[in-house]
Amino acid sequence: MGTSPKTVTCPTCGKLIEWSGKILFRPFCSERCKLIDLGAWFSGEHAIPGESGGGDEKSEKDGEH
Repeated sequence: MGTSPKTVTCPTCGKLIEWSGKILFRPFCSERCKLIDLGAWFSGEHAIPGESGGGDEKSEKDGEH
């Protein structure tokens, strides 16, 4: 009984790829798709929901330095 390799879909282009050590850019099919996704994060197209702002950091207008 052999096991067939797992396939996943590239999150950028939708191409099916084998999930193995042979694919250097997994889960992406290529460096191009990886860079397209990275650009989407930098531009704000992709974001993790949460509070905006500095969190626990105090601002200068609070009188704290």
